[in-house]
Amino acid sequence: MLHVRVIVPARRTEELLSLLRGSVGVTHLVVLSGAAREPAGDLVECEVAREAADELLDRLQEFRLGEDGGITAEHLDLTLSRPAEQAAREAPGDAADAVVWQELSDASNEDATLTVTYLAFLALATMIAACGVMLDNAILVVGAMAIGPEFGPLAGISTSLVRRAPRLAARSLLALVVGFLVAIAVTVLFGLLMDGWGLFSHARLDARRPNTGFVYAPDALSFVVAVLAGIAG
Repeated sequence: MLHVRVIVPARRTEELLSLLRGSVGVTHLVVLSGAAREPAGDLVECEVAREAADELLDRLQEFRLGEDGGITAEHLDLTLSRPAEQAAREAPGDAADAVVWQELSDASNEDATLTVTYLAFLALATMIAACGVMLDNAILVVGAMAIGPEFGPLAGISTSLVRRAPRLAARSLLALVVGFLVAIAVTVLFGLLMDGWGLFSHARLDARRPNTGFVYAPDALSFVVAVLAGIAG
C-alpha cells in the first residue's frame, strides 16, 4: 500500500474527494479541514493499493494540484486493515508486479544526473575493470560492475521511452556519453602510469585470458548475455 497525502484548496476539496472515492484501490480516506498552513488549504489523506497507485497519481496530476497545493506519497511497510485488504483485491494486477512510474521517473531523473561523484565512480570502475582484464581476474571485473553507476542513466533511457520523456532521455544520454569519455581518458592515463611502473605489460596483455576474454574481446555470445542482463535490469 501507498500512503498519499494531498494539500488542496478548500474550494476544491469536494471535487478531490469525488475523484478519490471513484478510484479503484483507495481506502482509509481522511479529511482534515483547514489543517494545511503553507500552502493553505485542507489536508486529505488516503491509502491506495500499489497496483492502482500509478493511475491514481496520474489522475491527481491531471487535477493540477501542484500549482496551489501538493501531493506526496510514501510506501507503507505494514497495513492491518480489512478495508485495505478489500481495496487490494479490487485493484487490478498484482502488487509484486506493479510499477509506480512517477516514482521511477523521479529516481531515474536523479540517478541520471551528471555529477562529480558519478564521474569519479565510473572512472574508478573502469580502472578496476582494466586491472581485472590485465590480471585475468573475473572477481575484479564483477567488482567494477558493482560500483559502476551507469545503470542509472541506462534505466533513465528505458524509463524515458515508456514515459515519452525526452528531457530524461537527453539527460541520461549526456551522462552516459560524457561519463564514459571521461572514464576512458582517465583509464588510458592510468594504464600509461601502470605501464611506466612496470605493473602493466604487453606480454601480460597478449597472454591467454580464459576468465575475462569475453570482456577484453567480446563476441556474439557476449552480446546475447548483455541483452539478457539488460532485460533483467
